[in-house]
Amino acid sequence: MLSRVLAKGFFCFTVAAALLGSALSSTAAEQVNIYSYRQPFLIQPVLDAFTQETGIETRVVYASKGLVERLAREGRNSPADLVLTSNTSNLMQLVNEGLTQPVDSAVLEKNIPPQFRAEDDHWFGLTTRARLIYASKERVRPGEITTYEELADPKWKGRICTRSGKHPYTLSLIASMIAHHGEEKTRAWLEGVKANLARKPQGNDRAQVKAISEGVCDLSLGNSYYFGNMITNEEEPEQIEWAKSVNLIFPNQQGRGTHMFISGAAVTKHAPNRENAVKLLEFLSGEPAQFLYAEKNFEFPVRPGVKRSELIQEYMGEFREDDLSLTEIATYVPAASKLVDEVAFDF
Repeated sequence: MLSRVLAKGFFCFTVAAALLGSALSSTAAEQVNIYSYRQPFLIQPVLDAFTQETGIETRVVYASKGLVERLAREGRNSPADLVLTSNTSNLMQLVNEGLTQPVDSAVLEKNIPPQFRAEDDHWFGLTTRARLIYASKERVRPGEITTYEELADPKWKGRICTRSGKHPYTLSLIASMIAHHGEEKTRAWLEGVKANLARKPQGNDRAQVKAISEGVCDLSLGNSYYFGNMITNEEEPEQIEWAKSVNLIFPNQQGRGTHMFISGAAVTKHAPNRENAVKLLEFLSGEPAQFLYAEKNFEFPVRPGVKRSELIQEYMGEFREDDLSLTEIATYVPAASKLVDEVAFDF
């Protein structure tokens, strides 16, 4: 009698487990899990559009740092399917640590130009940004500064604000300087920029524009899309005033062009919902998502033929981009980080 009861119980348990497994499998097929270095306000409108079109839910973990390390710790047990990054450095770190897998997709090959994706298809760029010089309208004359190199000119002593030298945006620019000029000239340039700082490196790109507005400094480095987000920020009108206090300078227009870098994405090595991750990646490279990136985030679409936002065109127009390979720039990031330490840029 007892054996029959146990057998019946085991049978019920087995059926229940099978049903539960089926339910989990069904749920997994309808979702994609994302680790995102990108801020919610920048990507949520695009993710919402993806869910509306496909019915696939997106579950996102947001963090400003540490996601690569978290993914490495979790290993094959990680729930993450896709990592969204705000810079090339994070993408390269993911690849170098063996945390990604290649994606062979005709859609991605069609939508994303070769210079904005890895040769081995382990990562893909989704938008581009320009690293600009923001200049005070009141205290910097038009044409008074036109290149990154001029930031080291002693005439700007005590007049420059910037974020940390260790931030990926800064490291990317320094790496591009190494690629163009070599380490020794870049070291001298970095020392010159440090000597011209009005304060210790701190804050984000918006904080630098605020400092210009308040007269703390006259020049700063900042990404192009921050301007669009500030000039349209009706919820925080003080940011509109910060944006109105500066002119936008696209450096090196008579030479190599303005430094560009990307936001991008990679499918994780052990993605439990790989098919959905690829669908999302393809959607993000498609025209509707690329248009949303341009309109909502004021970033530059990577897909050819997608128009930039009218506001960005009004304030920025056409400009010459540095066409240096992003992969090549990434190889110089470790050297850039070492230079930042050696000149004690942040101290």
